[in-house]
Amino acid sequence: MQLLKKLKDKKVKVMEIPQWGTYLRKQWEDKFANHLSDCEKREIYMYDCNGACGYLWHIFSYEKKECLVGKDAERAFMDEVKKACYIFYQHSDYVLILEDASVLDPRDLLGEEDVYVVDREFSWTYVSTHENGWLGPYFSKNNDNYATK
Repeated sequence: MQLLKKLKDKKVKVMEIPQWGTYLRKQWEDKFANHLSDCEKREIYMYDCNGACGYLWHIFSYEKKECLVGKDAERAFMDEVKKACYIFYQHSDYVLILEDASVLDPRDLLGEEDVYVVDREFSWTYVSTHENGWLGPYFSKNNDNYATK
């Protein structure tokens, strides 16, 4: 995995957990999309349905949660005090746990698709999508006290 190598080259302490993806995706949904009903989540294709892949980040692209987008999202992510965090994927159960993510940079995620970065408290998230440059990246906090887009 390219990301793991990048992080190790930066001397970041990383633990690989191959089976936590389902758990973290559910935690992320509970923290960032808890204001939506199950029906609303289906309407914005958050879940896999009839061959169409679902994406948690649709809460941002369908404007159901306040967020920063593009360069604003990247700047907010860079400015965020990053301690321990999780990195996980939409379509994989592979997870990385970073002990200290202070050197993590949006450029480290280039080439990664549908990857979510979240602090251990799930108070903020940064998402890089497979549609990067068209949809995303996104940055959001649970308290939403900043201007959108």
